[in-house]
Amino acid sequence: MENDTARQSLLPALLDRTPQTTNNDVPKTRRYRRCKSAPLPEHVTPEINGNESLPRSGSFFNKIHPSFRKVAIFLVIYLGVGTICFYLVRNQIVGKKTNGILDAVYFCVVTMTTVGYGDLVPNGTLSKLLACAFVFTGMALVGLILSKAADYLVEKQETLLISKTLHTRQQLGRTEMLKELEKNKVRYKCFMMLAFLLVLIVVGTIFLVTVEKLDLVDAFYCVCSTITTLGYGDKSFSTEAGRVFAIFWILTSTICVGQFFLYLAELYTERRQKVLVRWVLTRRVTNVDLEAADLDNDGVVGAAEFIIYKLKEMGKINQEDIALVMEEFEDLDVDQSGTLSHSDIMLAQSSQTGRREKQSLKR
Repeated sequence: MENDTARQSLLPALLDRTPQTTNNDVPKTRRYRRCKSAPLPEHVTPEINGNESLPRSGSFFNKIHPSFRKVAIFLVIYLGVGTICFYLVRNQIVGKKTNGILDAVYFCVVTMTTVGYGDLVPNGTLSKLLACAFVFTGMALVGLILSKAADYLVEKQETLLISKTLHTRQQLGRTEMLKELEKNKVRYKCFMMLAFLLVLIVVGTIFLVTVEKLDLVDAFYCVCSTITTLGYGDKSFSTEAGRVFAIFWILTSTICVGQFFLYLAELYTERRQKVLVRWVLTRRVTNVDLEAADLDNDGVVGAAEFIIYKLKEMGKINQEDIALVMEEFEDLDVDQSGTLSHSDIMLAQSSQTGRREKQSLKR
């Protein structure tokens, strides 16, 4: 009975954001509290004297975004180890060769991106085993680059979009701007990656025409077979300058294509989710829905129960999530009053500490 009473009092409280006041004369207004641990919205700039200068970071590496820093470290290690290994077994690699070290780096990039032109082919036992090892580690590294580097580009694009909105739509408030940006976030990702991909295609085609001396159709054909990692091999980079360019261009273009299709899939999933949400919110509520939404079986559906039921229909949460949250609440509600207070939290923490001490003594 006590647990049922706690559940009944908990559900309406989920949506009650009305602050309680001791003064009855003060009207109750609904407002949202900012988390005390969150940073202040205002950025306070420290005062600087005329002779003092702004502090500067120690090195260029510290200025790099953390996502890029991590990717750069893994990429340098991969290319460094791969170049050394393939250079040492260069006699077991046959094909169109230009320079030993350059060919090793080029072969490493072609292997990592799974392009596989066939202009350089491992022809020995050791070189084949190395190629097998580096193709799998390279694919894992490409996945890491897709998740880290693209997030950085999207972050910069969002900042640019906010800046443009500030200048072109001054009548919108901060909340409206953020809502508009969040609403079209995936679409902006697709447009940004598509534009970047088109630039890479044009640059690669022009380079193949001017440096590798291919005609326009063959150059475009080589670009498409490369960025999609088909790698037919009949057209490839054969000059030293071409392979230097290919080391950077192949890596960037293949990652860009993969990220673009990933964003397309994300956009399609988001649209399907929006259709489902629209259907859930617009369909008529029946008595069966009310019975399913009545979590405490009291014959009445409160606002919190109705929201939880709708969220379950939308696929946002499931019954297991609700059960886990209720279980955590019951563990914290030491006095079983149906509400949480500072004393409940302190008692729950002290009991957890006591259990940990007992477990450590048993060990």
